[in-house]
Amino acid sequence: MAANMYRVGDYVYFENSSSNPYLIRRIEELNKTANGNVEAKVVCLFRRRDISGNLNTLADSNARDFEEESKQPTVSEQQKHQLKHRELFLSRQFESLPATHIRGKCNVTLLNETDVLAGYLEKEECFFYSLVFDPVQKTLLADQGEIRVGSKYQAEIPDKLAEDEADTRIQEKLETKVWHPDNQLKDPQIDQFLVVARAVGTFARALDCSSSIRQPSLHMSAAAASRDITLFHAMDTLQKNGYDLAKAMSTLVPQGGPVLCRDEMEEWSASEAMLFEEALEKYGKDFNDIRQDFLPWKSLASVVQFYYMWKTTDRYIQQKRLKAAEADSKLKQVYIPTYTKPNPNQIMGPGNKPGMNGAAGFQKGLSCESCHTAQSAQWYAWGPPNMQCRLCASCWIYWKKYGGLKTPTQLEGAARSGSESTPRGHMTRQEVQGLSPFTTSGGRAKLLAKNRQTFILQTTKLTRIARRVCTDILQPRRAARRPYASINANAVKAECMIRLPKATKAPIKNRSIPRPPLATIVKELAIQAPLKLKAPRGTPTPINRNQTNQPRGGSTLLGKRPFDSSALALPFPTNGRPFTSGMRTTSQSVIKRQKVNQGDAPNPVVFVATKYTRALRKHLTQSEMRRAARKPHLPVRVKLPLPPRPLALPILPSSTSEPIVLED
Repeated sequence: MAANMYRVGDYVYFENSSSNPYLIRRIEELNKTANGNVEAKVVCLFRRRDISGNLNTLADSNARDFEEESKQPTVSEQQKHQLKHRELFLSRQFESLPATHIRGKCNVTLLNETDVLAGYLEKEECFFYSLVFDPVQKTLLADQGEIRVGSKYQAEIPDKLAEDEADTRIQEKLETKVWHPDNQLKDPQIDQFLVVARAVGTFARALDCSSSIRQPSLHMSAAAASRDITLFHAMDTLQKNGYDLAKAMSTLVPQGGPVLCRDEMEEWSASEAMLFEEALEKYGKDFNDIRQDFLPWKSLASVVQFYYMWKTTDRYIQQKRLKAAEADSKLKQVYIPTYTKPNPNQIMGPGNKPGMNGAAGFQKGLSCESCHTAQSAQWYAWGPPNMQCRLCASCWIYWKKYGGLKTPTQLEGAARSGSESTPRGHMTRQEVQGLSPFTTSGGRAKLLAKNRQTFILQTTKLTRIARRVCTDILQPRRAARRPYASINANAVKAECMIRLPKATKAPIKNRSIPRPPLATIVKELAIQAPLKLKAPRGTPTPINRNQTNQPRGGSTLLGKRPFDSSALALPFPTNGRPFTSGMRTTSQSVIKRQKVNQGDAPNPVVFVATKYTRALRKHLTQSEMRRAARKPHLPVRVKLPLPPRPLALPILPSSTSEPIVLED
């Protein structure tokens, strides 16, 4: 019962997605809506997976500084990986969530210099934070001010003077005396002078037009004149005049009129006071944010002084009573029963109904992506659906609570909900490098202009053995038809380690293919190489309007392989009709302007298909197309059909200059 009772101030888990980790929030208020549901006003806390890579780098730097200053004991790489899951970032962002989405409690504390980071790993559902994340400005700041210790902040206390030693310091430079208690005046005389100072202050407010508008009645002016600012001015006047009452009286009322002293309560207008109360409701006693966002024309000292004077007014007492009444009317706690519905990512057994969202049923031979175990009472689909990854029951609970896997894997980044708008999986290598914050603009231009280089993928012995042992899981033919689909190599490797001891000990017979020497291969390639024909000289083909004078080769230079059309001497008609004098031939066809990305081009040669090559492709059968694709070095021989004979046109009589007569 107590575990399912949630109160204001508790840190709780909220579930907004069945596949994503829980959200960690702090309950600020519990409100009952009109339809009877309970909503929780919460403060947002963010994980490392919720912030950008630059801010993660800044958080790593802050963590290293903390370890050096607090002299933390060394931890393993896996513990460092898990400590990142325990770190949160506080924010001042509020949101309202349904209370029925609460999935449990957790403990969040402010990181202290005396804390041992490894101790958080020993406690379940325990988190810490030391930085504040601003979702709008995308910044990370320290939550608390540092303890300023040292010669820069503390005063150096001099040694105590001896009894006969004289103090050689100049007292006027060290401090200013504003009151001397051992004076010739008695206490009743001082009190009488203070009453006169208040009366002068009331009279000065009556003469001032702005003060008469703010304090229209006499008792309001008298109350304003009785504040501390008037008393401080009176006592300062006595000190400056050597505690002579006659001189002090004349100083209070000079020839120009009585002196008017105002404090912050009188200097601030009613609209400024309303802005301050609104800012205080939003930010609390964070006077820097109050001044920056609401009252930038006021100084920080003025804001602080107004706050402490505002607390002495009736306005503060009224607001305090209203808040107390509001707190009594609001919910103090709410009971949320334990959530028992099955997760849609749950992978069912062979006889049960399959799950949803990529949980395509039970598959034998897959292991957990985190702990690599092959046995679990329950499995859950995790990551992209095409990867067919899964987690065991314990690792799934760890993923939901801590937002990561127990061991670092490459697929963990793919499972995150990316904060970047453009996924890098659809970019070229040059574009990904161009997005790096450590690359200058000049370096990005060089990277985009640089072409791709050749690379070789070399397999290991274990990989080649796994292809033979785990053929049913790997499905090499299916993978060859779909090279874009990823293969779960970890699952194949884990299943191979299980099946390998059970496999037959007889050596696998490999069909050895003798390789001919290099000289033989060169001779065969020279025989099979097509004969290069000279390109016909024709009219230069314009690529665009600005390159009309730039000569280009014929259409054979732009094709991927030569075509032998020795059956005909006439040009092949592309549309089934004979060429006329007004039509361009193949060598004169205008090539469509195409924009070629420099980063995607494998080499400086660009092949552009023409109307001639596209027409020849239509006459190739499916088997010929496949044969040409498998052996691109061989020439393609196409038997072109004869062009249809031109139709006999009727002979029309030549036009004459005689008029045409139409008879009715």
